Amino acid sequence: MSTKIEKTENKNEVKLEFTIEAKKFDEAIMKVYQKSARYFNIPGFRKGKAPFNIVERMYGDEIFYEDAFNELVPSIYEKEIEDNKIEAVSKPEINIVKMKKGEDLVFTALVQTKPEVKLGKYKGIELKKVEYPVTDEDVEHELAHVQEHNARIITVEDRPVQDKDIAVIDFQGFVDGKAFEGGKAEKHELEIGSKTFIPGFEDQVIGMKVGEEKDINVKFPEDYFSKDLAGKDATFKVKLHEIKEKQLPALDDEFAKDVSEFDTLKDYKTSIKEKKQAQNDDKAKHETENLAIEAVSNETKIDIPSGMIETEIDAMIRDLEQQLSYQGINLDQYLKIMNKTRKEIEENYKEQAEKNVKSRLILEAIIKEEKIESTDEEINAKIKEMATNYGRKEEELSKNEALKEYIANNIKTEKAIELIIKNAKINQES
Repeated sequence: MSTKIEKTENKNEVKLEFTIEAKKFDEAIMKVYQKSARYFNIPGFRKGKAPFNIVERMYGDEIFYEDAFNELVPSIYEKEIEDNKIEAVSKPEINIVKMKKGEDLVFTALVQTKPEVKLGKYKGIELKKVEYPVTDEDVEHELAHVQEHNARIITVEDRPVQDKDIAVIDFQGFVDGKAFEGGKAEKHELEIGSKTFIPGFEDQVIGMKVGEEKDINVKFPEDYFSKDLAGKDATFKVKLHEIKEKQLPALDDEFAKDVSEFDTLKDYKTSIKEKKQAQNDDKAKHETENLAIEAVSNETKIDIPSGMIETEIDAMIRDLEQQLSYQGINLDQYLKIMNKTRKEIEENYKEQAEKNVKSRLILEAIIKEEKIESTDEEINAKIKEMATNYGRKEEELSKNEALKEYIANNIKTEKAIELIIKNAKINQES
């Protein structure tokens, strides 16, 4: 076998030309024949017993070519890529030059390669200071949320619907005098002021009395997810069955004892503030990291191969599918709901995918430039943390070499980001 490797006129792309001896290709053909012989039913022979030359004569010389190619080539291609230290970032574009029994197999493989990264400025970049101090208003807002969560729900009979009430209603929607799909419900509990319905709907429920029926006229927003309804005038026939209101508990020490491990409201408020500050600090840290990566990215020019972007988009789609599965729907259902095609989703992801790839390449280059490493102690600490969080055995996770490599790379990436931030000029004005 012989291989020619050459750069193409396109940056970050190489072309490999393979010539495989006729003997090897013929052996692959026979191997495929032996695997598939049992499927051939030829008159005059028991099923699966027809000789190779008879099968070939019956179905044509090329019947086994494609399968023989697929049997032989992948391992040869992968070995050549590995031996020549070619960092392929795309699937190879295969072009068959010559493929015939008894002759050398000749084909080319066009593949994109990992781009060279010439780092720009990554030390001394300017960053704004990001911080989110917790205010008394933030604490009160959280308290109000907990208070509402612990509210008693009581039925009201002596007054019409007010803001913040829960209205139990039947409704059916009509557009152009015709009922539309998904526009009907019975005994639906609508919290007035929640803004879960079409703008203007909840406002018109206010003032209704139990047993009252009413036509409510609204207009669907122009950006409504259903294009059939977007921007359309609609009439909802509504009947009110019941009015409920929330009775909020008093904010005092007894409340604190009921909803927390603290004996006083003061201590409970302090705890809320500390927890929210920790969350805000994490948010600020994450935002600072993103700003740091973005700043360095703006200083660095990279010609990113399309294959890397396509691979990243595929990964983002898989993440989306996983998120959707938690909601009990698949990608096809999601696309139907959103009235979009997969191609449109991919196009929407393209810009972010390019940013992700560029950031990853830059951080890899910094890791290499600064000789950043991860220690066994750091890896083991992460494994211990994962074992605790996910209820797994530490020993079991420690045997997973792929996981350890993933953790090691994450540690090095974190160190690279920390290095950028540590050496940055922080602007105190936010």
